[in-house]
Amino acid sequence: MREVIDEARAAGVTQMLTVGFDETSNPRAVELAREDGVYASVGIHPNSATGWTDGSAASFEPFLREPDVVAVGETGLDFYRDWAPKADQERAFIAHIGLAKTYDKALVIHTRDSLPATLDVLEREGPPARFVMHCWSGTPEDLERTSAMDGYASFAGNVSFKSAQALRDVVGLVPEDRLLVETDSPYLTPVPHRGKPNSPAKVVHVGEAIADCLGRSPDDVARLTTTNARRFFALS
Repeated sequence: MREVIDEARAAGVTQMLTVGFDETSNPRAVELAREDGVYASVGIHPNSATGWTDGSAASFEPFLREPDVVAVGETGLDFYRDWAPKADQERAFIAHIGLAKTYDKALVIHTRDSLPATLDVLEREGPPARFVMHCWSGTPEDLERTSAMDGYASFAGNVSFKSAQALRDVVGLVPEDRLLVETDSPYLTPVPHRGKPNSPAKVVHVGEAIADCLGRSPDDVARLTTTNARRFFALS
């Protein structure tokens, strides 16, 4: 992990988020957040939400009191895989929304083949003050609903793929102050490194792809998305 952090810093990435997603990875994420410039998000991924009960958050809720834990999640709905019943996923998602409100943390939302249903839950429950649709995959209509709740949209390495024109077309519709970039590493390695392991350092290439979509310079997009990320995660 030291090599990953050093590589990111060498690429100009000075702050990064590591994401827990189950009882095993959450403590590890918190441990990594003790590194300077590394922050953590903790929660139970929807694919791990089977059997969710009112007590299921007990394994990670205490971490939300730590200052370097800046977000709740990943949470949300995943209808692409059937690893957890939809009802359990929804109960878990609602609980995560409540935790984000209680602890005033950002909410990191995972959606796969489920964005309209995810938005239905958010609209019904009322979103926390700060939430992001991570690894954006929705339509302009989905973005309109997200923006109406002041949500953020974050784009990952797949925005650089030649086959992703529909995704690239949405970039310009995102309100400027709600645009974020990410790697979703170790997945979705951006061009020109497709087929190789992904890492935080490669977010630079995601920013370059976004800049191409917007007709702006990569440096301009870097400044914009850094400002947005610091506001979203309440970082100094």
